[in-house]
Amino acid sequence: MQSIAEIRAACTALPHSQETFPFDMTTLVFKVSGKMYALTDVTGDPLSLSVKVRPERGDELRAAHDAITPGYHLNKRHWISMALDGRVPDELVQELLTGSHALVIAGLSRAQRAELGL
Repeated sequence: MQSIAEIRAACTALPHSQETFPFDMTTLVFKVSGKMYALTDVTGDPLSLSVKVRPERGDELRAAHDAITPGYHLNKRHWISMALDGRVPDELVQELLTGSHALVIAGLSRAQRAELGL
């Protein structure tokens, strides 16, 4: 996953995903029920993708991959940033993206999940 088109395709395939630019015209943010689960700078070279993770998983990933760092401008315990330059396998990027989406959904209230039909 090394292009904005690939990131968009992966994110929009997730249920109830919304694409937004809430901060500026270059920071693409993906949300579910108004809560962020992924973001990227569309002008990045290479691109990077930030996703939400459980703190222990983030520690494990940062130790195993030099292309994975604490979330840039995010809560460093709960977010990681990945350089999308080929050093992180696409399968892992997809797994982490899907996991981030699932973490956000799990954190929604019962009413919010019901509103989404979940």
